[in-house]
Amino acid sequence: MKRISEIKEEFKKLLPEELEEHIGFYREDERKGVQSFLKTQEKKLEQYREELARLETISRYEKEYDGYGYVCGIDEVGRGPLAGPVVAGAVILPKDCRILYINDSKKLSAKKREELFDEIQKQAVAIGIGLVPHDRIDEINILQATYEAMRMAIANLKVKPGVLLNDAVTIPGVDIPQVPIIKGDAKSISIGAASIMAKVYRDRMMIEYDKMYPGYGFASNKGYGSKEHMEALQKIGPSPIHRQSFIKGICS
Repeated sequence: MKRISEIKEEFKKLLPEELEEHIGFYREDERKGVQSFLKTQEKKLEQYREELARLETISRYEKEYDGYGYVCGIDEVGRGPLAGPVVAGAVILPKDCRILYINDSKKLSAKKREELFDEIQKQAVAIGIGLVPHDRIDEINILQATYEAMRMAIANLKVKPGVLLNDAVTIPGVDIPQVPIIKGDAKSISIGAASIMAKVYRDRMMIEYDKMYPGYGFASNKGYGSKEHMEALQKIGPSPIHRQSFIKGICS
């Protein structure tokens, strides 16, 4: 008879879809420790099934527009910060993609976003990133800069999409059918993937900017107007990556 520690090690190596069979295999083991452990695995299995059901729900737009060919999700990050670029992501996932836990990037931990960033890179048919820097934002305003970043992201895809699923907006100057979806990053797996790619890409940039321009807390606040950031603007003034149109009246 296997020791409980050996059983636990065995379960660590299982894929989620293998859990049910192995739980059944040890169901007749009357040891209290085994039965207690099986309860934790049953909960894990339940969570897995709930996640599969959620993925099915957030894949409905991809299935609805499958006839268009490649379905591409579009999202952006960085409209609100006082510093740094606005970044857009464009992601085409394979049909019937089942990357667990893709969601609106704001609902995920930094660690989970990093994990999903790598997994999306492995599985995606194509990924495009578009970036518009702070000075261009000042020149054309944040809305137009966001559209520009989205057009760049689409242009940087290695294949042309047949339809775009956008988070809430319709992008001007694009000759591809578009479907704006309110809160799309939580309703579409493709838009959710795009939000994760854009968020992680921009966050990594801001961490590097923190090394170049210390004192503002860019690594932690990512350019948003945190208390530390606002105090630094008052004390040392703007950095070279601050959006001048956003900080009018803040700097003394």
